[in-house]
Amino acid sequence: MTVPKLSLPPWAKSLSAQLLVLTIFFVMLAEVLIYAPSIGRYRLSYLEERLAAGHLAILALEATPDNMVSEALEQELLTHVGAYTVGLKKPEGQKLMLMVESPGPVDRSYDLNQGSFFGLIGDAFAAMAAGDGRVLRVTGTSPKDPEVQVEVVMEESPLRWAMFGYSQRILALSLVISLFTAALVYLSLHRLMVQPMRDITQVMIAFRDDPEDVHNVIRPSARSDEVGLAERELARMQEGLRGALQQKTRLAALGTAVTKINHDLRNILATASLVSDRLAGSDDPEVRRVTPTLVAAIDRAVKLCAQTLNFTGEGPVRLELSHFDLKDLLDDVGAGLAASGGAAAAWEARLEPGIELEADRDQLFRVFANLGQNALQAGATAVRVSAARNEGRLVIEVADNGPGLSPRARENLFQPFKGSTTPGGSGLGLAIARELLRAHGGELRLEESTAAGTRFQLTLPLDQGRGLRRERKVA
Repeated sequence: MTVPKLSLPPWAKSLSAQLLVLTIFFVMLAEVLIYAPSIGRYRLSYLEERLAAGHLAILALEATPDNMVSEALEQELLTHVGAYTVGLKKPEGQKLMLMVESPGPVDRSYDLNQGSFFGLIGDAFAAMAAGDGRVLRVTGTSPKDPEVQVEVVMEESPLRWAMFGYSQRILALSLVISLFTAALVYLSLHRLMVQPMRDITQVMIAFRDDPEDVHNVIRPSARSDEVGLAERELARMQEGLRGALQQKTRLAALGTAVTKINHDLRNILATASLVSDRLAGSDDPEVRRVTPTLVAAIDRAVKLCAQTLNFTGEGPVRLELSHFDLKDLLDDVGAGLAASGGAAAAWEARLEPGIELEADRDQLFRVFANLGQNALQAGATAVRVSAARNEGRLVIEVADNGPGLSPRARENLFQPFKGSTTPGGSGLGLAIARELLRAHGGELRLEESTAAGTRFQLTLPLDQGRGLRRERKVA
């Protein structure tokens, strides 16, 4: 199957562009949250200035003996305040007023002494949404004297347009701040995150296309953060994959080579076997003494060739599922071990009948047979098998009383041609057993290995469909 060639997305669809847009959006959102109380405060300050201007205008009345000024001066004072009427009430009850003409009906009245935070915001947006021509009555404490109450009747239109002008200035400033902040955040995150991610992605794509090229392995930076950790872990993973691929390539080449020489090697070994049979009938006692060793060596060579050929040529495991009793399967394994030279009493299956599995019976036979043969060949005289159900899965333990595994064997336990536990072994038995269990959605692991014996644990799903679903969920 042809793998499509991947490439990094264009800038408009890249993580960088999304980051820039989101930064601008969130900064603008923050500016909106700041703008709402700001416009409410601007309206309050505007109205307080009108009250202060009204108080100053009333002082002109107090400068006259009769608290009266000419109509022209009164009009000039009201124009300066920007109001139709201005009223003032002192603590002793004295009231003063400036008014030239009646303002007409008042549309809204506001007492600045009773304004709340959200109320001021709501009043500000209501004023901007209303049309021109509204008349307001505004009362409150004079900013010049907290004991004096001032009342101003004024048009709302100048306030509305002042608020629109303020909003435009805030919008322009917000855009500048947003772009400037977005640029700084974008450049910083692009350098800290986006560009390293693009570099990692490019290396991953190149490594997928040609994993054997050493130039496609990432070179981690000295960063100590999560990006540096990801780079180092990716480098380790690539090195491990390259090693595994090289090993599999060598195994494939070995399988091809074994396949080609298998026929000739069998003929050579057959000739050697015939010669050894003749040597067994020799009259020389020394020849008869060493002949069994030669025959055993030839048999091991034939078995090693057969195991290697089967391992390299089997391909993916194909399961033929059926329902069967585990106790019957283990009894058949014990009989097979006894027929192949093991003691009949060495294999003991300690479980009750009635534990049924949905699995490939022949493949599981190979698994238990490999474990039993390994234990007996390592020097064990007894192999005990026990099983228990656990949340829809079957946990099986295979324990022996052998001398235990060497540190080198434990280190390469499931590695083909490396994890052999007996001299002259290929190490394929455990590797094949774990591969077969994983194909069933299970697992094989070494639980314990001491001088008193070795214990392996096998897990299998009782229902094969459930086991495969669980395996996909974990993956």
